[in-house]
This record gives sequence, structure tokens and C-alpha cells, in this order.
Amino acid sequence: MNIIKGQTNFQMGINQIEQLEIVLSKNPTMLGVAFVGRSNVGKSSLINSMFGRKTAKTSKTPGRTREINIFSFEISSNEHDDLPPFLLFDLPGYGHAEVSKAMAKNWDMLMTEFFTQIPNTVCLYNIQDARHPNQKADQQFHEFLKQDKLKTVLVLNKIDKLKKQKDRSDLTKALKQIKKEYTWVEESFKVSAESNAGLDMLEQSIVNHCLSVL
Repeated sequence: MNIIKGQTNFQMGINQIEQLEIVLSKNPTMLGVAFVGRSNVGKSSLINSMFGRKTAKTSKTPGRTREINIFSFEISSNEHDDLPPFLLFDLPGYGHAEVSKAMAKNWDMLMTEFFTQIPNTVCLYNIQDARHPNQKADQQFHEFLKQDKLKTVLVLNKIDKLKKQKDRSDLTKALKQIKKEYTWVEESFKVSAESNAGLDMLEQSIVNHCLSVL
């Protein structure tokens, strides 16, 4: 069972809370996953590695995308016939200072609506930088998350950048502390969108979740 690469299709971009309210009210039993992380953690590159090239737009200027982008994707399975399409929510990055107050306020409103209304049939994949995990913005985000108890998976990206043993050891220690603090995190993965390390296990996690909510 695997995600069918290259068959992920853009459905819509949402940047107004009224749009989001309509989408959520019309689809109370959405099935899929949401990717969210601090700006510049390589979220778009990771999505493209998982779902097919050019699924998500990458930018050299982090923090500029303030839309919720929604895609549909498919899973191939010999055990299940006629699987429905699933949804991928590409959420705008959090924690980037160089945005206007109005843009930041709109992001807060969109995210509050999304995380308080999204059903548990959507699993949240929180992307963090393996070199700098659990930054202040990540901590603030998880402080917000714990109120709603969404099914959450932690993904530590860019492990290929950890060249020294000390760096890898520091990450292991940090991950233990994160798991202790964030009890709502059900799984964690160390991956690299650049080298493809760990992506097979991450893909299986996504597939397993999607099949479990059918």
C-alpha cells in the first residue's frame, strides 16, 4: 500500500475564514492529513517528496504563503478496492516574524477555525527542523494544540544535515523531552526530504491513518 505519486490534485486555496467555514460545514467527515510547521522547515519539499513533484510550491522567502491549500490524493492497495480520494491540507507556516500584523491576525483566525473544527479523521503532521527542534514557535503551537487533542504525528525533517554524532545525540535527547511534554503526539519520525531517509515509514503512517478512518 502506498500513496500514488503524481496523482495529487489541487482542489482550492483558502485565505478567508468565511471560505473555510463553508468547506468545513459541507464536509464534516473529511478523511486525510494536514501538514503544518514553522516557516522554513522544508514542509513543501517534504510534501513534494511524499505526494509527487510540484505538489506544493516552494519559496526562498519563508512565511509568505498564508493560504490553506487543499489537495486530493489516492492510495493504491491490493487489500482494499475502490478507495475514496483522501485530502491533504498544506497549512501555512507559523512563527515567521516578517509578516504584517493584519496577515498574522488572519492566520490566527484561520488556524483557530481549522484546528477547532477539523474532525479527528484528519491526522496532523507537525514538521520540525531536526537541527532546531521544539523552538519557541513550536512550543506555542503545541500549547494551542493540546486544547483540541487532535491526532498528531511529529516529523523531524532535515536529518541529513546532522553530520556530527553530538548533533544526532542531542536530537535523541530532545525527542525524549518532546514526547514527555507533548503527550498527544502519537508517533514521531526522523526524515529527510532531500535524501529520502525515513520517508517509507512516514508514508506508511499516512496510509495507515487513512485506512483506519474509512
